[in-house]
Formats: sequence, C-alpha cells, structure tokens
Amino acid sequence: MLKRIEAISAQGALLNLSLEDLDRGFLLENVEGLDPVKATITSSSFAQLDGSQYQSSRREERNIKLTISLEPDYSVNQSVRDLRRRLYNYFMSKAPVDLRFYDSDGSVAYISGRVESFETNLFSAEPAVDISIICFDPDFYDPTPVRTTGNTVSNMDAIQISYDGSVETGVVFSLSVNRAMTAFTIYHVDPSGALRQLDFAGTLQAGDVLTISTVQGDKYVRLSRAGVLTSFLYGVSPQSAWLELQPGDNFIRVYATGAGVPFTIDHIQKYGGL
Repeated sequence: MLKRIEAISAQGALLNLSLEDLDRGFLLENVEGLDPVKATITSSSFAQLDGSQYQSSRREERNIKLTISLEPDYSVNQSVRDLRRRLYNYFMSKAPVDLRFYDSDGSVAYISGRVESFETNLFSAEPAVDISIICFDPDFYDPTPVRTTGNTVSNMDAIQISYDGSVETGVVFSLSVNRAMTAFTIYHVDPSGALRQLDFAGTLQAGDVLTISTVQGDKYVRLSRAGVLTSFLYGVSPQSAWLELQPGDNFIRVYATGAGVPFTIDHIQKYGGL
C-alpha cells in the first residue's frame, strides 16, 4: 500500500507528502494515474479476411493527479496562502518534477514528468490543491540498479537474470577486455523461449572497456581506450537485436573464442503500474 510520495524540484529541493499523517501543513488526500496506461494498438484490415491483423502497439503517456489538503498551523501565523506558495516551488505549471513513491512493503519507485496544472479551491472550508503531472515516459523505475557479472564463454553455458519488473527494460553491458579479441556475440533467450543475438566485430586490446547500452532513449556503443572515449557503434552488426530483458527468467550467453573475458550487465527494474 502506498504510504507517501516525495516530490523533487529541478533545483533538488524535496517535499514529503504523506497519505497517513499531516506533514508541515500538507496531507496527501488522493493519487490517481498509477495503473497501467492505455495502449494504442494499430491493426490492418484486408479484403476477404475476417477481422484484422496486428501491426504494432505503444503505451501512452501517464497523467498523475495529486490532491493535497492544505491545513495551516494558525498558532504560528501560517496561512493557506503560505502553503500554496511553498507548493509553487515544486509544482509550478510546465516545471519538471520527479516523484518517488514509497510503499508499506519498503519498495521505492520513481518517475519524472512536467506539471500540467495547479488548481486550488480557495473558497472551501477545507482548502485543497489539485495538481496534474504529465509523465512522457509512462514507466516507474526502481532507483537501485541490479548488476550481473560473468565471463565470455566458448561453450553453451549461459547466466540467468531473473527480472522482476513488469515491462521490458534495456541493459548496460560492459566488457573489461584483458586480451586481444576481434569479435563476440551476445545471445539472449527470453522467458518465452525466443532467441535474439547481438553481434560485435572490431579490434579490441587489453585495457579496453567496451560499453553497450540498449536502454530506450539512450542507446550507444562506446570504447574507452587509454582514457579516451569514442563511439564504436559501427562495431555492432546492423542485423543485431538490442537486448531487452523481459519479465521473468532471461538467459544470457556471451560467446567469444579463447579465454574468458569479464563483463557486467546492469539493469533497472521498470514497472508499468504501481
């Protein structure tokens, strides 16, 4: 069960909003927009065929709505106006804001968005503020990255990554090169049994660090050599699939001839709803 939310402004200021207890004049009365968002599904119809054929799908942006009760401490001459002005520091229209959600089970998830509207019912006996936030990336993120370590193999051995998120997530693969090598392949078997692979070809030498990010919106291939960072995107075959972990048990095998080369795989748990 959701206990509280933290709002973090663009300047790094933090505001605690509790669903259980009054905190400095604020009480979080209601939160909307935490369920999975609506999907837009595209299909095509064909003559002489019943129904339609699936083409693609995408999830829409998320709209989170907060209702915050304003309860000033009149004993210290605090007013509703004072509380509203304090909220402006976090929820001014069009301003960016980060939200962290704390559950009673100890789990934490965060999401980023921009404030769409800030509306106050000034003439109510119990004044409150309604705030609307548009999150262009609809997913919630666990703030703690998960790291898996391994070595390249020349056999069929794979490592297992049990992904607890509810929507697919990209990874950051980092290869710490300790010998000369010219190619490797990352094989990924997802929980459905589907096999995908990413092929890399390029001259690597001891001391290099090759990093491949498959994170949506931040995909890259970078080589660090002697303190110099360069793009190495051309080393990945155009036919390669960018690895994304799926909910459940994923199996990864990094194949390369010769002695094993150590690597790490980092990922963030993503949730389509809370």
